[in-house]
Amino acid sequence: MTTALLVMDFQNGIVDRFDGTSALANAVSAADAARAASIPVLFVRVAFRPGHPEIASSNLGFGRIADSAGETMTESAHGTQIHPALSPRADEPVVTKRRVSAFTGSDLEVLLRGLAADHLVLAGISTSGVVLSTLRQAADLDHRITVLADACADRRRDVHDLLMEAVFPNQATVTTTADWVASLS
Repeated sequence: MTTALLVMDFQNGIVDRFDGTSALANAVSAADAARAASIPVLFVRVAFRPGHPEIASSNLGFGRIADSAGETMTESAHGTQIHPALSPRADEPVVTKRRVSAFTGSDLEVLLRGLAADHLVLAGISTSGVVLSTLRQAADLDHRITVLADACADRRRDVHDLLMEAVFPNQATVTTTADWVASLS
């Protein structure tokens, strides 16, 4: 079994909105531990081409980005770059997705096949967005999944807690970053 850590949507424009949570610090700890254990670390971000041609006006979530964000969500914009606290290494892929799930509009599935990764460890902002969507798709693709509860954050704490306690355990192991790091030794 090969494990891969997916660090999802820890990009400047999203992390800035979640300042004050411990999710970023825990994601950094998870990435450091994964590197020390020779576990591949893959970073996932959401970004669009200039002019946002990927966004349909009918898309309720992303349609607002095309209307209001100007070019702040384009591939080269500061807001779509991985937060400097995580600083991906040269050999660590940065996957660009075009929707909520890390799989949609990206080459993540190809990278995971290349790594022969069948166990995914998830950290991400937001719990009800990228983490939920990626977990569901990964489960449908028959991956074994672990979610680092404290390396995830959501605008609504009650939604985060509901997902971690009642929804995710049906398809994943939910644990803390410290417990996952300890399991690597």
